[in-house]
Amino acid sequence: MGGQSCPNPIENAVNGGGSVTTESIYFDQDSNCIGDVSCTTFNILAPIYKRLNGVSCESEFREYWLSRNECILDRLLYLKSSIICLQEFWVGNEELVGLYERRLSDAGYATYKLARTNNRGDGLLTAVHKNHFQVLNHKELLFNDIMGDRVAQLLHVQLIMNFSQNKTVDIEKEALVVNTHLMFPHNSRYCFPRLQQVYKILQYIESFGEEYQLPPVPIILCGDWNGSKRGHVYKFLRSQGFVSSYDIAHHYTDSDEDAYKWVSHRNHRGNICGVDFIWLYNPDNHRKPLKESFMEAVLGNIKNHLHDNGRDITYTQFLQTFSQLGLTRHPFNVLSTEEIKELWDHVDTNGDGVIEYSLLDQSAWNPCTFNQKKESIEESKERGTQAIVSNTATTIGFQIKNAVLFPPEVETGKWPENYSLSDHALLTVEFSPVTMECCL
Repeated sequence: MGGQSCPNPIENAVNGGGSVTTESIYFDQDSNCIGDVSCTTFNILAPIYKRLNGVSCESEFREYWLSRNECILDRLLYLKSSIICLQEFWVGNEELVGLYERRLSDAGYATYKLARTNNRGDGLLTAVHKNHFQVLNHKELLFNDIMGDRVAQLLHVQLIMNFSQNKTVDIEKEALVVNTHLMFPHNSRYCFPRLQQVYKILQYIESFGEEYQLPPVPIILCGDWNGSKRGHVYKFLRSQGFVSSYDIAHHYTDSDEDAYKWVSHRNHRGNICGVDFIWLYNPDNHRKPLKESFMEAVLGNIKNHLHDNGRDITYTQFLQTFSQLGLTRHPFNVLSTEEIKELWDHVDTNGDGVIEYSLLDQSAWNPCTFNQKKESIEESKERGTQAIVSNTATTIGFQIKNAVLFPPEVETGKWPENYSLSDHALLTVEFSPVTMECCL
């Protein structure tokens, strides 16, 4: 590019906040790389699920689904995002699969698709632009032991960039990208298997890092999470150090006041809600131990069901509550007896077989302890100049630069009646790579 700045892939976006950064990255002006990278997530509503006039499926009318998906591709290629994560991709139709693979390939993308288990017909498609990222590994995660036939894709990528020659330090340029689609919360009991789906994703990320001996790297989780900012999945991910990129960019917090500022989906019940997220975890973020965080999440869900047992709760009552909720048998099978006993031991610290109900409040999470906030420039500089311990690595992180939803009306909490691409909005986030020092 000869030093010319690249065009912004998100037009008319609002400048947003960012993660803790220690140093901007310097680029070789003679390189052909880009400075900023972007990511789009979009549930494109599989034609086998889209109803026409509430009766026929769109999949029965080729001209309809073909035209709509051509328009979806036009929008995606207009955005030119570095990473594209699609959900409800109609993997069961060869013509549609070929259409996406051909047009994305012609535009410079490598594509990876994954069908849901048990021949559901739809699945995931992740596309990575070859000029921006090199895919080092691609893994598939199948939730065969959890209802819903859900799946997830994990891509281990390396940012393609050249640093100026006066940079003497080695910089890790790797990141992990996950694309997924969680099950719909048909009732309150579904919060448990949904939490377990996220838990399994995070477990897999941990085991992947150990297997490939990865240094601390940023993690981007994309998809249709089928839950709002007030849900337990949101709180669980927040407790694990992830931030909602769109909310950071627009200076929204975890408060109830900000919970309905935007929407991204009109579901089959006619309700509008914000369920599509691009989550970011930077390697210098604080992160609670995963298992401890999951235990707190489950306890936070079940404690209200234990309230009727009085001030003191026995292990038998604890176990019966899980059974009464149907969480130890088909179709949920969320927790085994051994796992429930492990939860019990987490709160029965003195091992006397009885706990006070008030202890559950102490063991369950407190949403106020991980409120999302934008760190000031002064705080960022202060952290960036702190003494570096001997066992550290210089790695990339991502600063959230811009974020935009399409159609624009959803950014004000409204759903436009004339929108026809999907029953979901597109979410696109632009990131600036930054360097940071992380403990190994």
